Amino acid sequence: MAKKIIGYTTGAFDLFHIGHLNLLRKCKLNCDYLIVGVSTDELIESYKNNKPSITLNDRVEILKSIRYVDKVVVQYDRDKLEAAKKIKCDVMFVGSDWKGSEIFTKLEVELKKIKVDLKFFEYTKRISTTQIKKDIKK
Repeated sequence: MAKKIIGYTTGAFDLFHIGHLNLLRKCKLNCDYLIVGVSTDELIESYKNNKPSITLNDRVEILKSIRYVDKVVVQYDRDKLEAAKKIKCDVMFVGSDWKGSEIFTKLEVELKKIKVDLKFFEYTKRISTTQIKKDIKK
């Protein structure tokens, strides 16, 4: 029997939109079991400098209801290497907007050491939560 491929991706998933759905669909097409990490409200505030519009509990429930998602975990920090070790994933999925960044260039090297692939998916350019929030404020 072939080993099941465990995939992992993370995000804020605030104001869930088609870009989020596209990412999750692509992730699931590339693994057998998809685990999605969702950032706490405090974590989002620490790196985005604004509060999420949707509470953590609600974002978790939204993600749990999506057919591409097999399991949802709460992400308390941004340490992707430790998360990969803890979850024991085979592949980590990230939006292409992070490709070439210092953080993910270093992470890719470290993930290879523990035999975890890093796969980038094209970012949905026509939509983002930041843009939605700006449009609402107008």
